[in-house]
Amino acid sequence: MTITRVAPQAALAGATYHKSTRSTASGNCVEVADLPGGHRAVRDSKHPTGPVLRVTSTAWAAFITALRTGEFA
Repeated sequence: MTITRVAPQAALAGATYHKSTRSTASGNCVEVADLPGGHRAVRDSKHPTGPVLRVTSTAWAAFITALRTGEFA
């Protein structure tokens, strides 16, 4: 997956983050927000004001495909 940049918080103002429905109460989760242009923002749910990774739509699609096909198993 190609990470295009670590996005500054100001550039992400108003982004709405979502956790996976498979997240547990342990707090070890990532949150994802849809951004303009099909990009995604990914952050650690334990540190919502920490660094945010912005990935392209192509990289996100490749990541999701890899998850679904068991590439990371």
